[in-house]
Amino acid sequence: MLLRSMLIAAAALVATGAHAQTYPDKAIHIIVPFTAGSATDVVARTLAQQMSKNIGHPVVVENKTGAGGTIGAAQVAKSAPDGYTLLANSSAHTVNPSIYPKLSYDTAKDFIAVSLLAQQPNIMVASPSRGWTTAADYVKAARANPGKLTYASAGVGSGTHMNAEKFKFSAGIDTVHVPYRGTPEALSDTMNGRTDIFFAPVIAALPMVRDGRAVALASGSEKRSSVLPDVPTTEEQGFKGSAYDFWSGLFAPAGTPPAVIARLNAEVRKALEAPEVKERLGALGTDVAPTTSADFDKKVARELAENAELIKKAGIKIQ
Repeated sequence: MLLRSMLIAAAALVATGAHAQTYPDKAIHIIVPFTAGSATDVVARTLAQQMSKNIGHPVVVENKTGAGGTIGAAQVAKSAPDGYTLLANSSAHTVNPSIYPKLSYDTAKDFIAVSLLAQQPNIMVASPSRGWTTAADYVKAARANPGKLTYASAGVGSGTHMNAEKFKFSAGIDTVHVPYRGTPEALSDTMNGRTDIFFAPVIAALPMVRDGRAVALASGSEKRSSVLPDVPTTEEQGFKGSAYDFWSGLFAPAGTPPAVIARLNAEVRKALEAPEVKERLGALGTDVAPTTSADFDKKVARELAENAELIKKAGIKIQ
């Protein structure tokens, strides 16, 4: 029996090694758990197009939306760990475990981080009708009208929501959260004055700011946006601890062979460093940010803990 077990284990190792040597030899599918046109979707499709050119096999992006990104994530968590089904998720990946009490997967255990893909700021926008030009203007109005001013989000637990919560605590204001189904609806209602502000992904906010339909009050990240360099961050405007890191990253199911993860990481890095990819995403205010698998794993673990603390403090729950 011992010999039989050893032979089976040896055969499995040989099979895994052979798979890693020939990988990839067919189409790779990237699941995006958000709508087409969302920030993470744009990054994933740009990556997929370049990777497909580089590896000589199709890299197909599929949108599996719902429940804050958890439906698509669950599908990948249960997929074969062979490198052919991957998850492109946003920073909401580290938020969902704290607001969805009965997830069908374990965020910390059921995924391997392949690489961080890109980072982009959220831009705090308001309707021109409000007459505000800075984040401080909104805070002044909120303090004069406690419990009356609003902030939109693309959904409970989204990066747009978490950014607003961090700002709210930093500013010490009492404002009302208005969650929407997604970024387009939240941005539209903010531009039309139905809600007061929205921390919109720069990809969505940029055209509205440029044509005057929205006013950029601040950048919600640690540094200014490369496409809106004249807009100061909330931190620069005196609201310490308000910056939020909005990112997109690539994950594989737990159990994916290390050699496959290494190959994926190398292909992601190669694709993101392509001049045409940097140029396309850069024009949208998105900075490519490839990392090692280990470094991205550490980032995810750190944010899982930080977001759990923020969500508890804010009392955020799915209604």
